[in-house]
Amino acid sequence: MDIRLSQCFIAVDDHDRAIAFYRDVLGLEVRDDVGFEGMRWVTVGAPSQPDVNIVLEPPLADPNASPADKQAMAELMAKGLLRGVIFTTDDCDATFERVSAAGGEVLQEPVDQPYGVRDCAFRDPSGNLLRFTQPLAK
Repeated sequence: MDIRLSQCFIAVDDHDRAIAFYRDVLGLEVRDDVGFEGMRWVTVGAPSQPDVNIVLEPPLADPNASPADKQAMAELMAKGLLRGVIFTTDDCDATFERVSAAGGEVLQEPVDQPYGVRDCAFRDPSGNLLRFTQPLAK
């Protein structure tokens, strides 16, 4: 049996701002941008991983959610408490410089970790945690 990741989800409060960040800053490609019944389905992904998509969705994408639940999710997202994604990069320092120069909110500058990676961290425009890891040479 072969099980592989197909999609993961990141909550965003503004699709256009999220697309600009993930496409223009991180270099991911926009694969889908579809409107359906008042909702918007946007997927992005790395050109080197055509079978893995990141879905950019509202913090509570359930049309039947109560206004109170929608408000609670929006508040959690504003605090950066929803989702996070870890990307692998071949050059952590260059990635840090690129995202930082584009105005990314720095959470951690590049540092060698005892578990074998060099990594850095940012928040995306919606407050989600993004880490960029580079395996250290052994």
